[in-house]
Amino acid sequence: IASIPLHLIGPFLNEAVVFDTDELERAPRIVATQEGRVIVSRGETAYVRGELGGARDFRLFREPRPLLDPETRQVLGYEATYVGTAEFVRDGGLAAGADGKPVLVPATFTISGTRLEAGIGDRLSPVPPSDLAAFAPHPPAGKLDGRIVSVYGEAVRAGQNQIVALNRGARDGVERGHVLALWRSGTAAVDRTDGQRTLMRLPDERHGLLFVFRVFDRVSYALILSVQDPVGVGYRFTQP
Repeated sequence: IASIPLHLIGPFLNEAVVFDTDELERAPRIVATQEGRVIVSRGETAYVRGELGGARDFRLFREPRPLLDPETRQVLGYEATYVGTAEFVRDGGLAAGADGKPVLVPATFTISGTRLEAGIGDRLSPVPPSDLAAFAPHPPAGKLDGRIVSVYGEAVRAGQNQIVALNRGARDGVERGHVLALWRSGTAAVDRTDGQRTLMRLPDERHGLLFVFRVFDRVSYALILSVQDPVGVGYRFTQP
């Protein structure tokens, strides 16, 4: 496998994120927008409440959904819809209200980038340090067997150069740079030659390759390098 072009996975290094159960519930959130608008776009202002932890650059997320293991139905983590990015402008605090009592003033942010328009309730997560190191493709050291958990984005099926989530992560020995084989399940068939019409299942067939570029504890994200037919939730992968 040749080196993977960074432009294929670069946009997903900050976007494709798996959170713990309640991490986004505790995260800072947009509580109001510029001039009372319902949604705001790049360059516009949003007002935020929550603990910023000294960070200045944030990603915006919405609607976390559970990632369920196709085999065990256990929740592996929560994937949230990526909205965009926001930059800190000034701190909030307390100010004197009309009645002389203190009133809360939220922090001010500028929306610096958008994939979707941002709105009230969207959550903030600090932008992690840039990770543009070379990805060295290599096979797993041992056996690895798992299933696709989800197709990233709104699609139901995924083809070449699309992103999928896998139900194996760091605890299972998955590493960034792992190359994995995709398999098509064998179909049911009937032996018409034995006079008894014996039922059979044809062997699984290898029909694609995955490249792992982000690894969490129980989930990984992979780029589909090649595939003969679109894949979806439940499709199997192994070491090549």
